[in-house]
Amino acid sequence: MNGVTGIVLAGGQGRRMGSVDKGLQLLHGKAMVAHAIARLAPQVSEILINANQNLETYAAFGHRVVPDAIGGFAGPLAGLHAGLGAAAHPLVLTVPCDSPFLPMDLFSRLHGALGQCDLAVARTGDQPHPVFALVRVSVKKNLEKFLSAGGRKIDAWYSTLKVIEVPFDDEADAFRNINTRAELDQA
Repeated sequence: MNGVTGIVLAGGQGRRMGSVDKGLQLLHGKAMVAHAIARLAPQVSEILINANQNLETYAAFGHRVVPDAIGGFAGPLAGLHAGLGAAAHPLVLTVPCDSPFLPMDLFSRLHGALGQCDLAVARTGDQPHPVFALVRVSVKKNLEKFLSAGGRKIDAWYSTLKVIEVPFDDEADAFRNINTRAELDQA
């Protein structure tokens, strides 16, 4: 794929999983981030990993690691902001590190719907999945303004943009994320 940077969001604190680095937790003998990378790699021309701890461990997966520019684990928007600043391409595709089953056609379906919008986001039923998004790098200044004003809620930022939600009802299980030890054991 030319013209798209993949960003794996692994910058959280993993509080619901006992404050461990979720992306490095093992699922079927491999770190969850490795599963996400394996499914994302065929869809993009570059991968960045947004992480704020264990940077050397994440770098060992063979992709550039970009920490948040905003301190204090400010959430997925801070990770997106870091990725937008480091991306080599005009579009970025974001996925979380704790969704090892993400769709293999995520980019193609979001890109097919993007049109003149700023951002395309995956949706199942009436539930949007805001961290599964195709975003134009050109929104970086808008995001910087939102973050510097103290904004942290992803849907509040989305409301300032031209966004299209793309249905993935046929792949609802692909968006399952693993937030707790119980969910990791089930997967």
